[in-house]
Amino acid sequence: MLVRLLPQSDDALIAHELARMGHQTPEALLGEHDRRLVWKYIGVPCVTAIVFLDWLQQQGPGYWGYSTAGAETATRDLLCGGPATLMRQLRQEQQAALQPIMVALEQAIQLQECETVQLVLGERVFDCRQRPYVMGILNVTPDSFSDGGLYLQPEQALKHAETMLAAGADIIDVGGQSSRPGAVPVPPEVEHARAVPVIREIVQRYGALVSVDTYRASVAAAALDAGAVLVNDISALRFDAQMAPLIARRGASVVLMHMQGTPQTMQRAPAYRHVLDDVYSFLAERLHCALQYGIARQRIVLDPGFGFGKTVQHNLDLLHGLEHFCALGQPLLVGTSRKSFLGRLLQRQVWDRLEGTLATVLYAVLRGAAVVRVHDVAPVVQTVRLLAALEGRG
Repeated sequence: MLVRLLPQSDDALIAHELARMGHQTPEALLGEHDRRLVWKYIGVPCVTAIVFLDWLQQQGPGYWGYSTAGAETATRDLLCGGPATLMRQLRQEQQAALQPIMVALEQAIQLQECETVQLVLGERVFDCRQRPYVMGILNVTPDSFSDGGLYLQPEQALKHAETMLAAGADIIDVGGQSSRPGAVPVPPEVEHARAVPVIREIVQRYGALVSVDTYRASVAAAALDAGAVLVNDISALRFDAQMAPLIARRGASVVLMHMQGTPQTMQRAPAYRHVLDDVYSFLAERLHCALQYGIARQRIVLDPGFGFGKTVQHNLDLLHGLEHFCALGQPLLVGTSRKSFLGRLLQRQVWDRLEGTLATVLYAVLRGAAVVRVHDVAPVVQTVRLLAALEGRG
């Protein structure tokens, strides 16, 4: 059983969830944002669901719950709401059937209350409340979807890194293996040879913060030796059993990204029962795994994985519901830059998607993104700086 807390300030998100469950939204459910709690249970045993919905009904006005079939047999998903005092009342109940319900909700509330507002990268501390941070993409590969081959030579890569840093990039993300749909993996030694010397030179020449885009522990270890401070793992620590122990042991930071399948299979026929629930559940589980290995919360970033095993509609749903992931209490990274869903929506080729990138970056930042990963650093930096100034954060 998992609980997903809903953003309290957006009635449209409640209406959207209820519509997906086959319910209309009563007028009485809307408003009073500062005095209510709204959440969704995922995978509640049917007997427990019945008991809890009956309990909610007995509490009177202001308490409500709606039910739909769960993903597993004999389970239900529940969308519930009540006053902010509900948790205290639930703790006082003696019914054994309500204990799992209370524990799951309490854990979700604690996770949100322990929100990480600082991101630690090496010796640097970033305040995620101050402004969004920009990660510049540097693919030292011949076959990346957007810039494959442009920066394969070390001097070309270093010059581009210098340009991005001068434009205001906070982090340079170096990848030695393409993760575009259908990409064929290269041997670890090839990935190492492409990425690690470039990382070492960027750190030594410019003193910059560098991340390595890899799911291989051997490549990550060499990159950390070369001065990288962050491992951007598209597998969220799943593809290499040595990755989590390595990051914990070295005190490095990590991006945990959602991906359905592998780069070779992810876009063949992506399907979800409920993309927000499924991605949220995945990220919650991977966050728990990272914490269990001893990786500090201030060093963990979560990424919903735009374009990695998603249709156009899945990507739009994730953008619209990005605030939901803030309930996990971790900084969010969003990478929509030049992605194919922008091309399909706007009918633009990969090199002509700046406007789509800027629109999705702004949309994501307004909904809680702490880091944006982009190709076009200069216009994105200018855009997010202006937004921060308008919001009084810059």
